[in-house]
Amino acid sequence: MPPIFGALEAGGTKMVCAAATAQGQILDRLTIPTRTPQETIPELLAFFRDKGLSALGVGSFGPLELDPRSPDYGVIQAAPKASWRGCPILALLRDGLGLPVGLDTDVNAAALGETLWGSARGTACSVYITVGTGVGLGVVIGGRPHHGMLHPEGGHVPVTRQSGDPLDPGVCDFHPSCLEGLASGPAIARRWGRPAQELGDRPEVWALEANYLAQAVCGYIMTLSPERVILGGGVMHQPQLLPLVRRETARLLGGYLPGRGLADLDTYIVAPGLGDDQGILGCVQLAADAYLASGGAL
Repeated sequence: MPPIFGALEAGGTKMVCAAATAQGQILDRLTIPTRTPQETIPELLAFFRDKGLSALGVGSFGPLELDPRSPDYGVIQAAPKASWRGCPILALLRDGLGLPVGLDTDVNAAALGETLWGSARGTACSVYITVGTGVGLGVVIGGRPHHGMLHPEGGHVPVTRQSGDPLDPGVCDFHPSCLEGLASGPAIARRWGRPAQELGDRPEVWALEANYLAQAVCGYIMTLSPERVILGGGVMHQPQLLPLVRRETARLLGGYLPGRGLADLDTYIVAPGLGDDQGILGCVQLAADAYLASGGAL
C-alpha cells in the first residue's frame, strides 16, 4: 500500500494539517487557530493519529533550530508568539505520533512546494517571499531548502524608510526599520488605520508597499541570484501590488544585470502557482524525505 504522509503548516495565526499521498494529492485537511502549545499540540496529534501515516512533515514558524547536531534541534526560538518560545515542537510531534518527522521553516516548506509543483518548477535556485502577518523568506538552492547557520530570515533585512512614511518605528519588536516591520500586514494596518484588504483604492498605500518589497527583492537578487522570485501571502492578494513590485524592482536595479530572467520581470517575479497549498505540499515532501531516511520506500 502506498504510504500516506502527514503535513503540518504551523503558522503563528493558524495551523493547517493535511494527509496526502507522495504525489501531493490531499486526502484530508483541518485548520485550527494557533493557541498555546498546551492547547494546540493535542489537537494536532488528534488529527494525525487516525490517518495511517508513515511520516509527518512540518513547516513551522520560527526562528527555529534546524541543526540536528544541536541539543535544541526542533525547538522554536525567539518567536514573536511568546507562548511558543522554547517549545520543542519536533519532539512533541515525533514522540506523540511515534513517526519520522521532517522539519523546516514554514516559508522554506512553501518554497520547496513551489519548486516541486508550482511557479519555480524546473529551477535549481529560487526564493519565496510571504507577506502577511509577518514577512518570511524561503530559499531553495540546488533543489533543496537552504539553512546555513540557522535559516534565512529575509523578513528582517533592513530597508530604507521612505520620506513621508507615517509609521515610525515599524511594528517589529526587534528592528525599527526592517522589511517585516514596515511591509507586513500589521504594519500596513497601523500605518493607515485600516487593514490591507480595506485599502485597495488607496494608491499611496501600494506605492509605498511596493517600494519596501522591491528593496528587499533587489537585495535577494544581488546576493542569491535566484532563477525565480515568488511573492505570496495575504498582502499579495491585492492584484495591483505585484505589477508595482516588478516596476519598482526594475527602477531600483537601474539596468544592472540585464538579460536572463531579468529581461522579462513578468515571468521572473511571479505569484505562487499553488494558490495557498504550497506550504502543505512542501511539508508532504519533508515527510517523504524523513520516511526515506528512516528506511522506507516509495
